[in-house]
Amino acid sequence: MVVDKIAVLLAVIGALNWGGIGLFGFDTVAFLFGGQLSVFSRLIYTLVGLAGLWCLTLLFRLDRETAAHPA
Repeated sequence: MVVDKIAVLLAVIGALNWGGIGLFGFDTVAFLFGGQLSVFSRLIYTLVGLAGLWCLTLLFRLDRETAAHPA
C-alpha cells in the first residue's frame, strides 16, 4: 500500500533526524526549513509524528497477516 510506504519513509527520515540531534546536536529539518518554529518545520514534524503512529498500525496488521498465513 502506498500510504504504508510513505509512512515508513517519513518515519525513517524522522529517525535519522533524531539520530543527528542525539549524536551531533544538529536538527536537519530545522536547518533546511528555517528553524524549529517555522511553519514548514512544524509541518514536517507533524507529518513524521503522524507517520510514526501509522507505522504502529503496520505492526498490528503484520501480526494478523502472519497469524492468518503461517509459513
